[in-house]
Amino acid sequence: MKKNIGILIVLVLVITMIGTYIKKELDADKQISEGALGKEVTLDGTVGLEKGNIAPDFTLYDLDGKPLTLSELKGKRVVLNFWATWCPPCEAEMPHMQEYYEKYKKEDNVEIVGVNLTFEREKVERVEQFLESYKITFPILLEPDASVASIYKIITIPSTFMIDTDGRIQKQIVGPLDLDALRENVTQLN
Repeated sequence: MKKNIGILIVLVLVITMIGTYIKKELDADKQISEGALGKEVTLDGTVGLEKGNIAPDFTLYDLDGKPLTLSELKGKRVVLNFWATWCPPCEAEMPHMQEYYEKYKKEDNVEIVGVNLTFEREKVERVEQFLESYKITFPILLEPDASVASIYKIITIPSTFMIDTDGRIQKQIVGPLDLDALRENVTQLN
């Protein structure tokens, strides 16, 4: 009898976890299909994560509380990077991102946007210390609740989306990038 109750409890927990996961995925798909966080889908393209799709729009805030909306960067090439301070590969790629930004920001008409996955894992003070230690000058946004990470289906970090001047995703790269890889990928964008 006790064994059956234990199995039943485990079964209920597994079903609950699967149901929660499916609900989150459906909610994220619904947000994308509704135009990413309430914005309308344009007639000339689909909002999504596939190559050629319009990147799902979002607004997040930097460490000073200043908002940045992805769609406002249309006309520039965008390197959208999801990272965290506790991630060794993320830490390894940050100096390359900064060096690329300093050398090629104007020449390549590019904006690097780092989305720090701060939800439940790290404090803002740690993010500030990290950015200061690497002298990061490109925009770093704080992700407080995993909503944007969920829309972009971020599982592994660092994850980087290459977005062209029309706001369309051209590539997703999982894993750290160095200076040469950044330059090569950005210069392939229109």
